[in-house]
This record gives sequence, C-alpha cells and structure tokens, in this order.
Amino acid sequence: MRGFVNQSDDPLWAMPRWNRRGPRPIGAKVGAFSHDVIDAAAREREITFTTYGRKTGKPSDVTILVVTDGERLFILSGRGMARHWPQNLVARGEGILHLGGIDVKVKSRHVTDPAEARTIFELYGTKYGTVVGLRWSKSSRPSEEATFELIPSAS
Repeated sequence: MRGFVNQSDDPLWAMPRWNRRGPRPIGAKVGAFSHDVIDAAAREREITFTTYGRKTGKPSDVTILVVTDGERLFILSGRGMARHWPQNLVARGEGILHLGGIDVKVKSRHVTDPAEARTIFELYGTKYGTVVGLRWSKSSRPSEEATFELIPSAS
C-alpha cells in the first residue's frame, strides 16, 4: 500500500528549502512511466509498437491499441498468439512504444492469469467500447493468451 513518510514535524516554512516539497512517497514503483506517457496512452486511439523478430532480430512495426489503468500500460492481440508481434514479444521480451511523439523502450510481462487478463480487457471496453470488435466470454479467448503489461526499460 502506498503511503507517505512524515519527514519532519516542523512546519513547511521551517524546513530547509530542499525539503519543502512535502512528504515523499514510499512504496513508489521503480521504473514507472512518466505522466506524459500515461497521458498519451490514455489519449491516443492507436499507437505504433516495435518488436524484434524472434529469429531475425529485425525490428517490426505494428499498429495496436493501448490502455492504461493510470499507472501501468497494457496491450493485447485480439487474434491471440496467431500474430507475429505477440510471439516476438514472448521470445524477446522487449519493444519500443511510439505514442504521442514519444518513443519509450519497454520490457513486457506476459499476463497469464485469466482474472488479470479479464480486468485488462475491461479497460479496453471502457476506452474503446465494442467498436474494436473485442468481446469477452466466459470461455478462454485468443486475446487472453496474448495480453501484456508493458514496463519501462532501463536501457
């Protein structure tokens, strides 16, 4: 759970200038996306995503949909693992997200928990509605097998 550490009992005016920003967050995620990236993901309808070939290592661009929960980014393939980009992402675990004029190197986490995949799917429904043709059913869907969380890469 996130909270704040009370750095001092002194009033703000009595604190040294370097410490006047107020309490510092604890439990903050290391390597979190910037607000600009999160805002662009929430705003952009389609983005370009670059993966690297699992055999050739060559870059390959695909236009996909992206969603955010306000802190994290998620992508999925409506056709499941039949497309090349999710196969590349599973094999290489890295890519470049191009959104809102920003290029962000990312690593991926393959979401394998069906309940988590459904929660992410609901984010798609909230952002895109049924226009994108994704429909969830109680049985496993191809998109459930190809759902990813994107994580900022340090390099």
